[in-house]
Amino acid sequence: MPRRRPSRSPETEHPLVRFDEVGVVRDGIVLLLEASGTVDAGETLAVTGPNGAGKTTLLRVLAGLWTPTAGTVRIAGREPDDRDRRVRADLAALIGPPQTARDLTVVEHLQFVGATWGTPADEARRKAEALLDRLTLSHLAMRFPHELSSGQTQLLALALTLARPGRVLLLDEPEQRLDEERLGLVIDLLRERTGAGTALVMATHSPRLVEELATSRLHLEEAAA
Repeated sequence: MPRRRPSRSPETEHPLVRFDEVGVVRDGIVLLLEASGTVDAGETLAVTGPNGAGKTTLLRVLAGLWTPTAGTVRIAGREPDDRDRRVRADLAALIGPPQTARDLTVVEHLQFVGATWGTPADEARRKAEALLDRLTLSHLAMRFPHELSSGQTQLLALALTLARPGRVLLLDEPEQRLDEERLGLVIDLLRERTGAGTALVMATHSPRLVEELATSRLHLEEAAA
């Protein structure tokens, strides 16, 4: 069963994530039927459904990467726009593989993310090492991303996303290429983030993620041909 939904903070007038009757049509093809939902601080919305139902499309709209054909979206009260630094500061998203540099090591990538958001160098290094330790990647800190296995690459992608600040976290199938042990590590980290007040929206096929993290669920059906 989904986790109990936490009560909304009296300091929060609106949910951190709200989308109302959002639909997407591209080149005459319906990619997402009207979808609605809200996610507040400390809550997790699991978006489920078959491939082609529009799970990733919905996340792209929430991230401000795509403009919906119909409906409205608000992230922390603002219309999402990935060019708006205020939106980027509020939102961290993993939708597709992150870009990496061949000449930066794993730990240097995480330090770079911290530095981008103004974290002092020593603190960025400490946070990077702590995150790698939590994901059992410490022994790979000095390797380059292209030297990692498939599962290790997925953990690095999640680490790069979790290293960012943000009150809203969007994850597209975070369970990809992870065995049950590694998935448990990710669940623990995500539970900590939501416990600290992050609003999480995740598209997933994993019953375990839904069972252990979700406070609500949105099931999407594939648009009729």
